[in-house]
Order: sequence, then structure tokens, then C-alpha cells
Amino acid sequence: MESENLSAVTEFIFTGFPQLQDGGLLYFFPLLFVYTFIVVGNLMVFFAVRLDTRLHNPMYNFISIFSFLEIWYTTATIPKMLSNLISSQKTISFTGCLLQMYFFHSLGNTEGALLTIMAIDRYVAICNPLHYLTIMTPRLCAQLSAGSCVFGFLILLPEVVWISTLPFCGPNQIHQIFCDFGPLLNLACTDASVILVQDVIHASAILITSLIISLSYIRIVVVILGIPSAEGRKKAFSTCVAHIAVFLMFFGSVALMYLRFSATYMPFWDTAIAVTFSVLSPLLNPMIYSLRNNDMKDAIKKLLCPQKMFRVRGR
Repeated sequence: MESENLSAVTEFIFTGFPQLQDGGLLYFFPLLFVYTFIVVGNLMVFFAVRLDTRLHNPMYNFISIFSFLEIWYTTATIPKMLSNLISSQKTISFTGCLLQMYFFHSLGNTEGALLTIMAIDRYVAICNPLHYLTIMTPRLCAQLSAGSCVFGFLILLPEVVWISTLPFCGPNQIHQIFCDFGPLLNLACTDASVILVQDVIHASAILITSLIISLSYIRIVVVILGIPSAEGRKKAFSTCVAHIAVFLMFFGSVALMYLRFSATYMPFWDTAIAVTFSVLSPLLNPMIYSLRNNDMKDAIKKLLCPQKMFRVRGR
């Protein structure tokens, strides 16, 4: 009888969404617009790099893969958010919750690994430019890209499988807008020390990754400041500023969410932080990578208006 009660929870209810009568529909259309922009914007960056031979180098290759990952990163959560905003029952099945959590965090881990690779790529390009092409070969770039994906999707698999074996005996309300480790583990009928261990492991991974990236960019900035000409410094900075902006936004919001341990935020700030790293970062990334980059802007224009670009070149 006790085991039946422990396995009684088959679905979870999200409490971070406004009710339909409280204006849930008002959030639906802006979020739908944002999701559409994220998909279209990141697809444009991806295809612009793939179709323009001038951008076939390691830096743009990593940017295109990152943009492709952003599409699936948001697809893991936003469609379900949209469904919940217009539904009176804001539920998700136990299996659906585990799958959402796995794909969302696996894609996030893959992006974190890719941001680390991109920082190392910029480090080699600026600190060791004469050997850059011999170090960052197409084969190595492909191996690093594939390795980041394999790492991102395998590292969390044991943890998610372990969570699937935990007893959930109620309540079943997740105080968040998507399934996440902390809110889900708080509902498990297990020792609280297990949750602390999980927090420490996640925090260590975030700190180590952000430290590696930070040290790479600090070294890059030191080298750039040592360039004699102002034009040379400006050109070097222009290749890094977008990467630094994305890194700060991505890891800044992740740190606010996962480096707080037992500290708690008001529900509004919990939701705001979750929206920042699950929605806002993927929304801004295409603009960050294209607005300050003339080559990327030209490639996107060529992608959108190929005939016009052909006529301009013909003149």
C-alpha cells in the first residue's frame, strides 16, 4: 500500500503561469512572436554561414552551430509554455517532465561547452595568430563540435535516469514555468542532502566552465591592449565583443538561477530569471552576432535578397 502511494504522482502542475482569466492570453502572443523570431533569426544566422563561402572558418562555424542549438534549446520549453498559457490545466506528465528537463539542460550544457570552445578559438586566433590555421583545422573543429554535443547529452543522462527512479508521493506542484532539477527534486520523497549534493555538482560545473572562459578572455584582452595600433586593437576587439556579450548573458543568468543553493527568490524573480536564460538569451543572440559584424550582415542580406546582391556586385 505504501509503494502505491509513493508512485501515485503521474503528472505535475506548473504554478508559475498566470491563469487564463488573469491575462494568460496576453502573454501568449508576445511569447509566440518571440519564439518565431528566435527560430527565424537563428536559422538565418545558420544558413547565412553555411551558404556564404567567405564565412567558412572556425569562428563562424561555431557560431552557426550555436545558433542551430539555440533553436532546439528554446523548442524544449517554449511550445509547452505556450500551451500552458492558453490551457486551464497547466500540467505535464512525469515522463514529459523528465524529457523536457533532459533535453533543455543537455542542449544548455552543449552550448556551454561550445562557448568554451569558442573562447579557446578566439584565444588561439589573437594570442597565436601565425599558427591559428594549423591548429584550428577543419577536422579539429568538427571533432570539437561533435565532442561538445556528445558531452552535453551524455553528462546528464545518469542524473535524469536516477531521478526517474525516485519516489514522488505528492504534492505535485512545480513552482516554475518548466521542469527543472531543483523544483522537481523538492517534490521527491527523498533525503534533502541528496539535493544539496546535486546543487554542488551543478555549481562546480558552472564555475569551472565560466572560469575557463573568463581566463581565456582576460588573456585575450591583455594581448589586445598590447597591440600598438588603435586600428589593430579595434579590429581584434570586434572579433571578441559578441562572444563576450553572449558569454556574460548566458552564464550570468545561469549563475543567478543555479548558484544560489538554499537561497530563495520571490516567485516573480524566479520566473524572470528563468525567462532570461530560456527565452531572452536566444532572442538576443542573432542580433548580437549580426549587428556588429559586417560580414554576417552581408551574408544575411545575400540570403534574403540574393538577386539584389547579385545586381549590386554586377555593377
